[in-house]
Amino acid sequence: MKRKSYIFIGVLIVIVISLFFINPKSTDDQVIIKVPVKKGPFEISVSTTGELRAENSERIKGPFLREVGIYRMKIADLVAEGSIVDSGDFVAELDRTEITSKLDEVKEQLTKVQSQYDKTQLDTALELRGLRDNLINLKYSLEEAEITLEQSIFESPSTIRQAKINLEKAERAYNQTLESYDLKVEQKVAQMIEVSINLSRQKRKLQDIIEVMDQFTIYAPKSGMVIYQKEWGGSKRKVGSEFNTWDPTVATLPDMSVMISKTYVNEIDISKVEVGQEVQLGVDAFPDKKFNGKVIEVANVGEDMPGSDAKVFEVVIRVEGSDTILRPNMTTSNTILAEHFDNVLYVPLEAIHNNDSLTFVYAENSDLAKQIVKVGESNENEIIILEGLDENNIVYLTIPDDAENLKYEGLEIYEKIKQERAEQKKKAKAEKLLRDQEEKKAKAKKDTNAEAKYGNMIFKIRKGN
Repeated sequence: MKRKSYIFIGVLIVIVISLFFINPKSTDDQVIIKVPVKKGPFEISVSTTGELRAENSERIKGPFLREVGIYRMKIADLVAEGSIVDSGDFVAELDRTEITSKLDEVKEQLTKVQSQYDKTQLDTALELRGLRDNLINLKYSLEEAEITLEQSIFESPSTIRQAKINLEKAERAYNQTLESYDLKVEQKVAQMIEVSINLSRQKRKLQDIIEVMDQFTIYAPKSGMVIYQKEWGGSKRKVGSEFNTWDPTVATLPDMSVMISKTYVNEIDISKVEVGQEVQLGVDAFPDKKFNGKVIEVANVGEDMPGSDAKVFEVVIRVEGSDTILRPNMTTSNTILAEHFDNVLYVPLEAIHNNDSLTFVYAENSDLAKQIVKVGESNENEIIILEGLDENNIVYLTIPDDAENLKYEGLEIYEKIKQERAEQKKKAKAEKLLRDQEEKKAKAKKDTNAEAKYGNMIFKIRKGN
């Protein structure tokens, strides 16, 4: 049974192979595609994908926290993106954990400073009171010494002398204590000023924190639609997002009357894009809607495309007019009209072939031939024909079977192109020569000025010697 199965399979394979060789399906048959040369308007455009934004928007910001020693904060609550709010409506709430801890620290420090202020004030009052009492006692002693001296007028000379000495001692003690009291008063005033300043500073810190805490509940500055702020990485801020005080924007209220599309053009096409060019925009969410726009800004410096080595340049397009369906962050398809020709000949790019320095098409003239052409600008699908073809000439989009045997026609066009290229080279060489000469003259002038300056300096030095 097993052997019969093997025999059957073998016979089947032989039959299939025999059928293939006896009645093969031709794989060499080629479908020839040919089209007429077209004449009419021709546009060169750059297609990009962009994102809608409001040209002008009001920023909804959190409090300025650096003055209270906080540099980062988190969003604890946030209204849904796209919400319509009126002026004064709730927008966001910030996490109060860190600032509450900061408030407790400041309160504790304020208690210490207040205690130090009270202690300094009490110590000052007690010390100055003691000094004043001492001054009063010394004044009494001075008066007693004066009385003793007056009463010793009839005593012996030694007794009078002793009374005078006691009076001088009393006067000196009183005057010294009075001077010390004045200095002590100045010292205590300085101490009180210092602790008073510390107390005021700490109270101001406490007040600043309380005022900032009031701003942790964020309200809309005016009416509008809430759009979340984008961070540097491109993600939007949301509940739990952390941001710093250098960029405290939580969300924005866009002015929907003027919208822009921010897009990026690769470095190959950026030379075609200029400010003022017209743009046709489509919105992915509403494919049947089309809008007109204009390029209002083209970046001078490129940047890396995320996840790629390609360089791109930022281009900003303003949407002309307004429509209620347009919303921030919608994806747009932008067709930038880089150049427009009113009436030119053009063929599909697939019709163009190159052989060394020759550019040609397979065209049906009197016979099928390799027709040399001079080409101009191109867009994504077609290219302008400057010379070599006429309207309604037929060109091939596929290579004919006998392509190698076909003759070239229009060699005079090739000679003309060679001559133009030679003239361009000659012109470029002459321009380069002129630039080199101007650079040499400028360098020679600079060297001459330097030599003159150096010579004058040497002359002055020698003259001085």
